[in-house]
Amino acid sequence: MASDPLSDVFSALADPTRRAILARLALGEASVNELAKPFQMTGPGISKHLKVLERAGLIVRGREAQWRPSRLETRPLKEAADWLDHYRHYWEESFDRLDEHLRAIAGKSEGG
Repeated sequence: MASDPLSDVFSALADPTRRAILARLALGEASVNELAKPFQMTGPGISKHLKVLERAGLIVRGREAQWRPSRLETRPLKEAADWLDHYRHYWEESFDRLDEHLRAIAGKSEGG
């Protein structure tokens, strides 16, 4: 079964190392070695993570002479945020109902 782009994004975001890589790339382009440094990971190890991020469309890898910078691509993150935002109304209604319920319980305990 082929995966859809949104599933690829959420799958890529499921790993804390990949989320940390994206956070670093939000500061600007970085090489494989720069990205690997905080994780004490080998080049091939970090490259596997970068391939997942690239396949999900979350990063773009370039080539400038010997330097292969990676940079953040925000469009897929926006699409994931928009999808999640679709459910915000449901969450807010649920929290509103919980607030009402807690106020009712508090009122009963004060008056009872």
